[in-house]
Amino acid sequence: MIDKLEEFCLKILEKIHLKKLADWYRKHKEGMRYLIFGALTTIVNIIAYAVLYYLFHISNAVSNILAWIIGATFAYITNKLYVFNSKVNTKKELLKELVYFYGCRLLTLAIDEGIMIVAVDKLGWNALLMKIIANIIVIILNFVFSKILIFKKQDKKV
Repeated sequence: MIDKLEEFCLKILEKIHLKKLADWYRKHKEGMRYLIFGALTTIVNIIAYAVLYYLFHISNAVSNILAWIIGATFAYITNKLYVFNSKVNTKKELLKELVYFYGCRLLTLAIDEGIMIVAVDKLGWNALLMKIIANIIVIILNFVFSKILIFKKQDKKV
């Protein structure tokens, strides 16, 4: 379904004389999909954080962790299915992929949490602005980890 929607949008670009942009997107499809789903993950994370922190008045740290869980789960599903097209053959491979994914995401959560605690709790800076800045850093790190560790293409054995 994503492929059909994506191709429909690219054909629209071609019809409005943006064929070079459509071709460039096709050439960089994986990276573009990562950016799109990364942006959606960021939106999910920020909305979850804002709802928990501002609406339910849950502490900064707890709101951030809960938002991370929601965002990371969304990211795993979309990255696996739509960005890196990960195919695993055994439960052991799936477990390894999950452990690597959430392990790397825990590392970037620690970075995110550190930024939020220092900037918001210690320095009193704007929570939402700092959440956006932290997420930019996290998106970059998560792509690198996903590309080289988690969803790397398996070499085909001859």
